[in-house]
Amino acid sequence: MSTKHSKAAEKFLQDGKMAAWHNETLWMVRAKRDKMSKDVPEWEELRDKACELKLYSNSHLEELLLEFEQNATANGAIVHWAKDADEYCRIVFDILSGHNVKHFVKSKSMLAEECGLNPYLIDHGIDVVESDLGERILQLMHLEPSHIVLPAIHIKREQVGELFEKEMGTEKGNFDPTYLTHAARKNLRHLFLGAEAAMTGANFAVASTGDIVVCTNEGNADMGTSFPKLNIAAFGMEKIVPDMEALGIFTRLLARSATGQPVTTYTSHYRHPREGGEYHIIIVDNGRSALLSKPDHIKTLNCIRCGACMNTCPVYRRSGGYSYTYFIPGPIGINLGMAHEPEKYYDNLSACSLCMSCSDVCPVKVDLAEQIYKWRQKLDQLGKASTAKKVMSGEMKFLMERPVLFNAALWASPVVNGLPRFLKYNSLNDWGKGRELPKFAKESFNEMWKKNKVQGKEEQQ
Repeated sequence: MSTKHSKAAEKFLQDGKMAAWHNETLWMVRAKRDKMSKDVPEWEELRDKACELKLYSNSHLEELLLEFEQNATANGAIVHWAKDADEYCRIVFDILSGHNVKHFVKSKSMLAEECGLNPYLIDHGIDVVESDLGERILQLMHLEPSHIVLPAIHIKREQVGELFEKEMGTEKGNFDPTYLTHAARKNLRHLFLGAEAAMTGANFAVASTGDIVVCTNEGNADMGTSFPKLNIAAFGMEKIVPDMEALGIFTRLLARSATGQPVTTYTSHYRHPREGGEYHIIIVDNGRSALLSKPDHIKTLNCIRCGACMNTCPVYRRSGGYSYTYFIPGPIGINLGMAHEPEKYYDNLSACSLCMSCSDVCPVKVDLAEQIYKWRQKLDQLGKASTAKKVMSGEMKFLMERPVLFNAALWASPVVNGLPRFLKYNSLNDWGKGRELPKFAKESFNEMWKKNKVQGKEEQQ
């Protein structure tokens, strides 16, 4: 009954110290989020408003996106539309090749990861440099992000020190974070200065003004777009918000939910091209509009990519981002993978205990755990339900529909307590691979209830 996720999680857990550190670090971020939310009396009201705004925006996409295009064009930007990942990559490449760009710097963008932009551009002869520190570390290590906000959370500073020693000639054995940050800054500076074009994603796109809003803590997006005269921004169509008032609600929620900060260090608005330059904006669908036809899963489009669901998820924290087969891990990744290609990413559904913590912390009230439960109910019609689990469920149904058999089984269950260990812990017992079986009580709840009920009546008499 093992899935790809459970096998990968087992491998992750082999390094006990790393697994414990990963769990504790992300829980610390969750705790910071809790503290921040309690400091805002209207926190729940903000969540309600954010959810309503998202549902409104996503049910008025055509109207808002056309308004954005009109205002962005009036600001001097050139707006493109991409129906899927291939078209998005081609548009970016056509813009760059049309300006003879060979050196390209970009800030963190999960949309670019989703669409495979970097490999596409590199295959077409363009040197791509990730400017976000975490993303740059992963790029040099030839690894993918394991978290949507903290992409290199699984990399220890000792590993970064060894990497920088090899790539940047830093001091041997110096793992000091401040020293490594300065080394990365020095290394990236000439890459910023030599870039012929820069690109950002977008945390939000404001329909009423045509603004692209990018929230960062490092300022790398601002640095990248300050030098080249050719700039590109791209966003998934669900990032649209109606106006600045709506934007204010989301910015109050985003950083508090993501990293436990009141606001990101930089909240940058991009509206006009640089003097004598060009500013291109790409609006990407890539399956988002198809979600509008799935009423049970439409709230997935509410997501503002804060990562709070990952920081709280007991499964993600203890299994790591690479145990998931979709490029976005955790609760939101499970849902996005299923919405994108269920036959390919169904195995991630097992990576959920249905504890509902993800739904409880989501700043835009995406019903993450509830959706995972609904996806699980569709596994059989997808032809992906576990045969073993179906047999077990059938047997349980048979037993529970027959009270005599059920009570007989309860009566006999304590016998298991005395069985030899090899009979209880074997390849058929997945539960016992990582934990001890509970001891069966000598007296069932039914028996205890009936006995106490009789005693209660006798005492009343």
